[in-house]
Amino acid sequence: MDWREVTIYTTTEGIGPVEALLEDNGVEGYVLEDAADFEEFLKDTEIYWDYVDEDLVREKRAQETCLKIYLPDSDEGAKQYADIRAALENLKARDEEHAWGRLCTETALTRQEDWEWGWKQYFKPFPVGRSFMIKPSWETVEDPQGRRILEIDPASSFGTGSHATTRMCLAALEKYCSPETTVLDLGCGSGILGIGSLVLGCRSCVGCDIDPKAPDVAMSNAALNGIGSDRFRVYAGDIIGDASLRRELGSEYQLVLANIVSDVIIPLSGYVRQFMAEGAVFICSGIIEGRQDEVSAVLQKNGFEIVTHYCEEEWHCFECR
Repeated sequence: MDWREVTIYTTTEGIGPVEALLEDNGVEGYVLEDAADFEEFLKDTEIYWDYVDEDLVREKRAQETCLKIYLPDSDEGAKQYADIRAALENLKARDEEHAWGRLCTETALTRQEDWEWGWKQYFKPFPVGRSFMIKPSWETVEDPQGRRILEIDPASSFGTGSHATTRMCLAALEKYCSPETTVLDLGCGSGILGIGSLVLGCRSCVGCDIDPKAPDVAMSNAALNGIGSDRFRVYAGDIIGDASLRRELGSEYQLVLANIVSDVIIPLSGYVRQFMAEGAVFICSGIIEGRQDEVSAVLQKNGFEIVTHYCEEEWHCFECR
């Protein structure tokens, strides 16, 4: 079955009335794009960003608040759409202060195959470092060229390994993986770094991320690679602000990973040593061009020796002891 995407333009104040209207017309689910959420997102997550695309900011700020619904492309769907249009006209007539926006609609046809598979064409298998071939679960690799398959499915804002910061981390950790190695992945996201270390034979890995969705996403990706909770576990929480979480994560790790951003690596570097065994290695990435000297100085102030400095595109990665 094909679907008709219906976009209803309103305002933040109009979300409630439009939601009620949709419910009255048998629509139980929708996608909300609230313009006010983007401003709040920028404010609340400012510390986690070293770089924000100004063109993207301008584009998002120019967008109207809207709700998107999907109706079947059929006679039944057409009738439901007509009823919703009529209800919107009635709602507009009640909006004496024009606080609920335009309350108009746009439609577009979405074919079933595009709905389910269209976006997936952009995620293809690709090699990373000397060891890995990264692929999503729906792709096959006929000839991995002697590389180990690392299967990662994209989810939310979590990475797939294609970004330079992740590629550098994966390449750097290869030399430290052994059956005795225990790994701590701070800011683990999709779990790709920790899972990669386990695919290369490390004994165990613990991950942690501030995003509460990270444990489910990371453990799902671990399962794709045949890795269970006996070797991999993931926590959600703020390592910097939560001393009890730091204690729960434990210590004596041979390899600690942090692919985050400079403004998190800088305060985090003051805590990392408490997780590390004697002679352990700390690999940190996500450092944008222009911040590398600042991060390097803080790492050395906190007792780290920078063994290797990697740079790819506009990003930097440090391998420390």
